[in-house]
Amino acid sequence: MPPAPEPTRRQRILRCVRNPLYTAQLVFRPSRPGRVEDPSVGRLQLWRTLLGIAAWVWLAVTYGLVSDEGDVKGALSDRFSQSWISVLVLICTFPVVVGAFVVAAQGEQRRLYLRRALRSLGSIGALMGAMATFPLAMAPDPVTKGFRDFIGLPGKIVLGLMCLWSAGFALYGIGLALVHVLRTADIHELVPPSLAIVLSWELALIDLITGAYPGVPLLARALFIMGAPATVTALSWWEMHRLRGHGLTLRQALRP
Repeated sequence: MPPAPEPTRRQRILRCVRNPLYTAQLVFRPSRPGRVEDPSVGRLQLWRTLLGIAAWVWLAVTYGLVSDEGDVKGALSDRFSQSWISVLVLICTFPVVVGAFVVAAQGEQRRLYLRRALRSLGSIGALMGAMATFPLAMAPDPVTKGFRDFIGLPGKIVLGLMCLWSAGFALYGIGLALVHVLRTADIHELVPPSLAIVLSWELALIDLITGAYPGVPLLARALFIMGAPATVTALSWWEMHRLRGHGLTLRQALRP
C-alpha cells in the first residue's frame, strides 16, 4: 500500500479545532529533531505514574478518606487541585533551573538553548490561556459579567464552546506537562530529569508544610509523601546514567 499523504496545513488546523487532545499532544510533547529517546525510561516513567495512582487510591480507601460518593468527588477534586498546584510549582521552578542551565552554557550553546526554550514557554502560555477561559466564562465579578453581557447570547455560546474545548485541552495538558516536564527535552535531554528532581522535593516540602493527608497516620503519611520524591530522584538519576551511554553528559551539554 502506498504511504498515506501528509495532511495539509488546513487539515491540521481543522483537526486541532475539532480535537483538543490532539492539540495538547502537539503543544506539550517534545518534538525536537535528533532528540535521544530511551524507551526503557519511558516505560519506567509510565509504571511509576500508575503505581503512584494506585498508592494514592490505596491510601484513600485504607484510611477512610473515601467512603461515599461525596468523598469520591471531593478526593478527585483534591487530586486535580494537587496536579494543578504541581504544574504551577513547575512553572515557577522552570525559569530557575533552565536559567541556571543556560547561564552555565558557553558560547553558541547558550543562544541555542535560549531559542529552544521558546517551545517550553509557548506550552506554559497555552496552558495558562486555556485555564483563563473558565473565569472569563463563569466568574461573578463585575468586569467579566459586564463582558458576558456585552457579547450577548451568540458570544456566550462561543465562550461556552471555548470552555468545553479548553477543559479537554487543559486536563490532558496538565498530565502531559508533568510527564514531559513542560517539554524541556526540546532544550536538552538532561533538563527534564534535573527539573523533575527539584520539582518532586518542592512538592514534598509543600505537603509537609501544609499538613497534607491529615486523616492518615504519621508513619504512612511520611512514607507516602517522601516516597514520591525518592522514587523520582532514583528514576531521574538512572535516566541520566542511560543518557551518558548516548554521550550526553553535563560537560558535553554546556561546552560548545
